[in-house]
Amino acid sequence: MRDALDLIMPKLAKVVHNLSQFALRYKDLPTLGFTHYQAAQPITVGRRAVQWIHDLEMDLEDIEYVRAGLKFRGAQGATGTQASFMEVFHGDTSKIDRLNEIICKKSGFSACYNVSTQTYSRKVDLRIANALSSFGATAIRIATDIRHLSHDKVLDEPHEATQTGSSAMSFKQNPIRSERICSLGRKLSNISTNFSHTFSSQWLERSLDDSSIRRSDIPEMFLLSDSLLIILDNVTDGLVVFPAMIESQLQQELPFLAGENIIMKLISHNISRQEAHEQLRLLSRESVKVVKGGGKNNLIELIKTTEFFKPIWDEIDGMLDAKLFIGRSSEIVERYVGPGGVIEGKLEKYKNYLVSAATAKLVV
Repeated sequence: MRDALDLIMPKLAKVVHNLSQFALRYKDLPTLGFTHYQAAQPITVGRRAVQWIHDLEMDLEDIEYVRAGLKFRGAQGATGTQASFMEVFHGDTSKIDRLNEIICKKSGFSACYNVSTQTYSRKVDLRIANALSSFGATAIRIATDIRHLSHDKVLDEPHEATQTGSSAMSFKQNPIRSERICSLGRKLSNISTNFSHTFSSQWLERSLDDSSIRRSDIPEMFLLSDSLLIILDNVTDGLVVFPAMIESQLQQELPFLAGENIIMKLISHNISRQEAHEQLRLLSRESVKVVKGGGKNNLIELIKTTEFFKPIWDEIDGMLDAKLFIGRSSEIVERYVGPGGVIEGKLEKYKNYLVSAATAKLVV
């Protein structure tokens, strides 16, 4: 498990690195935000990516923490009292301690756990499983976002030239990598439950009902983690952005999102906020009907032909620049994943791996 964690951590760092490069590349590109999967205040493509990075950073921290805390059971005896070793060394406890120092050194551990029974506590397995299961949930979260964005045709995972999306519908380009991530992630994110039951069922100084499930679940959780990281590496290194579709999506919603700014402009012309809100609400309802009927958002055209809004007719077009709505998105990206940022420091210990590691290739 120690050695497996040492293999997992650099691969996770590689995924974080991929997304960091992506976030910096698109830190200034406005895109429609979503809450409840309904159109919301715009952010940027890069700003969305750093949310994924933030979750992965926490996973990396958790995995690093459990890795750093791993110790060895050592020579503790049948129930953890070291009674048999007291007999061997004629009561010389210093020799028992020295024996454990030698055992730990030979096995590559810094020390033994302070307390063990016939086994080291299965809480150790649970801590590792919790960290990896949490990563599995993050993988699903990211891949699900990509699947939604792929549906909207604003972002996509990489596709091979010969990749077939459907045997019946030749035009389809399904996000099969992200779907695979969700499938594997579902298994990994739930595997910690088995470790929880195993730990809680260890009666007194131990029982043997941990044997079979540990033999299957310990290798499985690492193989699942490794598989997820291979696919995530491939996907995050090859994400494709479609700026024209992003702009089209934005323009369909921006007139609605600009509502508060429009009201503020009217107030600056000594118009009642309550009246401004009511007039805008009425026009917005008309425009929503048009949109839901398959038409183009015509709220701005309605405003430009409604006498009530005449004081701001000359200002209205300038209020529809998406960059007016993205707040500090670009700055947040720079501070988090840019030079000297948080992530650069987190990935410092993996820099040799990041320089030499090739991106995973998949057969689909």
